[in-house]
Amino acid sequence: MAAAKIKKGDTVVVLSGKDKGKTGEVTRSMPKDGKVVVSGVNIATRHRKPSQANPQGGLERSEAPLHVSKVALADPKSGKATRVRFDVRDGKKVRVAVKSGEVING
Repeated sequence: MAAAKIKKGDTVVVLSGKDKGKTGEVTRSMPKDGKVVVSGVNIATRHRKPSQANPQGGLERSEAPLHVSKVALADPKSGKATRVRFDVRDGKKVRVAVKSGEVING
C-alpha cells in the first residue's frame, strides 16, 4: 500500500464540485475507500422522522465523504492547492509540498 499523501488533520482545498475553492481540515480519512471527510465541506441534509432518540425530528446536516482526487493539500506558505511529493530528509521519509518545497508536518 502506498503512503498517504493526505492524512487526518491536513488542511485541504476542494478542487471540484459544488464546494470548489473551499478550504477545510480533514476530520476523517478512509484509505480503503479512497475518501476523506472535510470539515464544513460537502454538507448533506437528511430529513429525519421523529423517533424515541430524537422526538423532535427535523433536518440533520452532516459532512459527507469526498473522493480524495477532488481535494488537494493546501500549501503551508500560500494556502493554495499543491501536489505532494515524498523526500528523504535526515533519514526520514517526509511529505513535501511541490509548489513551495516546504515540509508538511504530520
